[in-house]
Amino acid sequence: MMGTLATLLAGKKIPTPEDRYCADVEGDIENVDGVLKITRIGVTYHLKIPPDKIAEAKEAFSAYITRCPAAQSVIGCIRIEDELVIEAMA
Repeated sequence: MMGTLATLLAGKKIPTPEDRYCADVEGDIENVDGVLKITRIGVTYHLKIPPDKIAEAKEAFSAYITRCPAAQSVIGCIRIEDELVIEAMA
């Protein structure tokens, strides 16, 4: 998921080096009818970009999930919650 978003950001000339782009990921595992099952994946992306790139970053974020092979493989079975936190750079 992180790679797909980075690819869309790169297409908008928004670089994603390690010091400007990272993600916090967590998930829930529940007992479903006696079987442990991943039921939720939460991802918070952190992105530092110039203020003039914020709209383009939000556009990329709004489109990445439908183009992500990993997300599309599990989206019917596991709830995905995602968020983009943008920090404007001077």
